[in-house]
Amino acid sequence: LSGRADVPKGQQVGDLVVFHGSSTVDGTVNGSLTAFDAPVTISGRVNGDVVAFNGRVVLRSGANVTGDVVSRDAPVVAQGAAIGGTTRRVQTNVRWDGFGWAGRLAFWLAVSVSTLVVGLVLLWLVGRGAAWILEAGRTRVGPAIGWGLLVFFGLPIVAIIALVTVVGIPLGLGLLAALGLLYALGYSASAWILGRSIVRAPTAWVVAFLVGWAILRVAALIPILGGLVWFVAVVFGLGALLVAIWRARAATRGAPVAT
Repeated sequence: LSGRADVPKGQQVGDLVVFHGSSTVDGTVNGSLTAFDAPVTISGRVNGDVVAFNGRVVLRSGANVTGDVVSRDAPVVAQGAAIGGTTRRVQTNVRWDGFGWAGRLAFWLAVSVSTLVVGLVLLWLVGRGAAWILEAGRTRVGPAIGWGLLVFFGLPIVAIIALVTVVGIPLGLGLLAALGLLYALGYSASAWILGRSIVRAPTAWVVAFLVGWAILRVAALIPILGGLVWFVAVVFGLGALLVAIWRARAATRGAPVAT
C-alpha cells in the first residue's frame, strides 16, 4: 500500500500491486505489475503486463516483459531490454486545452451546472440558515478568509499525509474525494453572499443567488482572472460557512431551554 515493493534477484513473486511508493524488480514477477503512484525499475523478468498510472517505467538492459507496457509517460527502454507486447500510453489527467475552445467550454459548463445545483440545494436545505451565511460574509470578513485558507490548503495536506500511512489511507481517500464537493459549497456560498449584497430583500433568494452565480461564472471566462476569482470565491465561501455554523451553534447553546 505504501513504501517499496522490491523483488530481489533470484526471488519470484506473483502479481505485484503498488499503490504509493516505488518498485524495483531484479527477480521475477509471475503475473502483472501494477503501480498506481510509483516509479517502476525492471532489470529482471515480468511474465505479464506492466501498468503504471503515475510514475516512470525504466527497463534496464537484460529486462524482459512478456506482456504490454502501459504508462502515462513514455517508458525508458535500455538497449538489451525486451518487450513481448506493445507499448501504450495512458492518460490519467484530462487535458481540456487539447480540445481547444470546445474543451474549455465543456469544462466551464460542467463547473457551472455543478455549482448551480449545489448552491440551490445548499440554500434550500439551510433555509433560514442562509441569513447566517450572509451575515458571516458581511461582518466577519477576516475570520472567513482565515478559516477558508486553512480549510483550502489544510485538507489536501492532511489527505496526503494520511495516504502515506496504511491506517490513514481510507481517511485520505475520503478527504480527496470530498474536496470537489467542499469547494463547490464554498463557491456557492460566495455566490449567495455576492448576489444578496446586490439584490436585496424582499426579492426571492433564488434570484439573488442566480445573480451572484452568474457574475462569478462570467468572470470565470476571463483567462487568469477566472482562476483567481474561483480561488477567492472558494476560500471566502468556505470560511463564511464555517463562521456561520460556529455562530449558529453558539446561539443555539446560549438560547434558554423551555420548561
